[in-house]
Amino acid sequence: MMIPVCRLVDLPRGEAFRLDVDPPVSVFHTDGGEVYAIDDTCTHQDASLADGWLEGREVECPLHSSKFDLRTGAVDAPPAKRPVRTHQVFVEDGMVYVQLSTDAPNLPPCIAARLAGGLA
Repeated sequence: MMIPVCRLVDLPRGEAFRLDVDPPVSVFHTDGGEVYAIDDTCTHQDASLADGWLEGREVECPLHSSKFDLRTGAVDAPPAKRPVRTHQVFVEDGMVYVQLSTDAPNLPPCIAARLAGGLA
């Protein structure tokens, strides 16, 4: 299922849009004009990557500075150790759509424990 996100003109280059699905997804419009979608939550701790710093094709987590590759989800350095999940993006007739991945998300331990009924 493709989820409509926003019009491309409403997502300026260098900005991100947080899509409120479960788990949340961030859609990034790079300075180079490319559009990518990744899970919004850092795999280290509960931080929104949409609030991070976009540089090229990477986003830096606003809490502890791990960077994630928007193309692959790969993480560059600790404290995050696991990649974020990536999603397919389509732009049709000026509208941005996201096709959510069917892979399991890499949630940070605090959220995974909460979802499993444990203590955060």
